[in-house]
Amino acid sequence: MEPTAEPTVAVTTDAGAGYPDDLGQLFAAGDEQALALAYDLWGAQLHGLAVRALGPGPDAEDVVQQTFVSAWHGRAGFRPAAGSLPAWLTGICRHRIADAWAHRQRQRRTADAVGALPTASGHAVDRAAVDRVLLLGELDQLGQPQRGIIELAFYADLTHREIAERTGIPIGTVKSHIRRTLERLRTRLEAGDAPLHP
Repeated sequence: MEPTAEPTVAVTTDAGAGYPDDLGQLFAAGDEQALALAYDLWGAQLHGLAVRALGPGPDAEDVVQQTFVSAWHGRAGFRPAAGSLPAWLTGICRHRIADAWAHRQRQRRTADAVGALPTASGHAVDRAAVDRVLLLGELDQLGQPQRGIIELAFYADLTHREIAERTGIPIGTVKSHIRRTLERLRTRLEAGDAPLHP
């Protein structure tokens, strides 16, 4: 059964009845115990929200983890006077759910594009062509200068020295960007069950 894309259930404060009045302020101030308590109080409800949107499994679990990581890193932006901590966490969770749906749609588009690739022999699709389609999708996630360097290396077939000359970036930095970006791309593609072949 396909999960619904638009969950309507919000995390309530009921599960956190009796939590300290200053929990939001402690969280915003960087108190790690406040983070742990927030997870204990509302983690299960956020997981339920993610499961209703994405179905059970690792996607829903990842959404909850990403929600608390994002909340913790962005805690300076939380204003306890403007709203409750569980409501703020719910908003972050909804954004992470939307991100997960967008990722699924990109994967479907990639799968559709791969399925539409012509085959030279009538047998298996050429893995190099599949990797190129997958790489194009993943390049959309990169910032600059990494994306530009990867495009120059793999689509313009420039050497490291030529990329350095064209971009004005030192050759050592070019090599580092290519190595780190390829490692990230490999990790992301393997996580999506689509390994990037060497």
